[in-house]
Amino acid sequence: MRIVFAGTPAFAVPSLRAAHAHHEVVAVYTQPDRPAGRGRGLTPSPVKLEAIQRGIPVLQPLSLKKKSTQDALREMQPDVMIVVAYGLILPQAVLDIPQYGCWNVHASLLPRWRGAAPIQRAIEAGDEETGVCLMQMEAGLDTGPVLLAQSLDIGPEETGGQLHDRLADLGAQVLRDALGLLRAGVRLPPHPQPEAGVVYAHKLDKAEARLDWTQPADVLARKVRAFNPWPIAEAQVAGERLRIHGAVAVEQAHIAAPGTLLAASRQGLDIACGSGVLRLRVVQREGGKAITAADYLNARRDLVTP
Repeated sequence: MRIVFAGTPAFAVPSLRAAHAHHEVVAVYTQPDRPAGRGRGLTPSPVKLEAIQRGIPVLQPLSLKKKSTQDALREMQPDVMIVVAYGLILPQAVLDIPQYGCWNVHASLLPRWRGAAPIQRAIEAGDEETGVCLMQMEAGLDTGPVLLAQSLDIGPEETGGQLHDRLADLGAQVLRDALGLLRAGVRLPPHPQPEAGVVYAHKLDKAEARLDWTQPADVLARKVRAFNPWPIAEAQVAGERLRIHGAVAVEQAHIAAPGTLLAASRQGLDIACGSGVLRLRVVQREGGKAITAADYLNARRDLVTP
């Protein structure tokens, strides 16, 4: 079997390993190297690094719309193209090239959370369950029929980063199962997505990271979890801007104005919210690193409440 793989971030790496388990990946498409880090030097994607390590040819077109790019893909005669968080739109002409079409590993239980940020939006919304779908790609955004799906529970304190890693591994397992069936000559029946229950997971924006203390504490706690490790929630606390890496909602009645520091102890910084209290456990000062509330209070003894 001849497989072409298209992916870019770390989420796609376990799926690339699964796809290449039998050394069948003939080429890897990934986004062009981007400036990153303090030096803003060009940095290859995690998928590119993995492909190079495995000796797989790498292609990095700016777009897949050019006829020459499509012709190059056609010459590879792929049986299937696996797409995992690639980041570029696949025109219909590309979707039609592989014998079995293009498969997409998507980190949600479709049709819920179509789009760019399904992992974080599931946590932010308070979902108790999510999963991975292997989808037969169409021209629409995550609208194709589902070939295989697997669900998992979201932990009550699970962060976006932790769920990301579990779903990346689950996605690789689902892909491994599907490829095994294809090798055995089994065609997976496509299950059209239901029209009811469609929700879009819009791309994360740094501006969303700022906490609004007028919201309920449980809503803010979910946002802190969802936005870790990026973009990291932030807020004004006790006269300074803090990035908030860890926090929990506390059911506590109060009459204080939202944003008021109610208490400060080794357990955390208790902030009044629209309803309830948000206890900040792990914070980061400007120019500093993430530290526990106890360590933060060593530098802010003025805040400690008896």
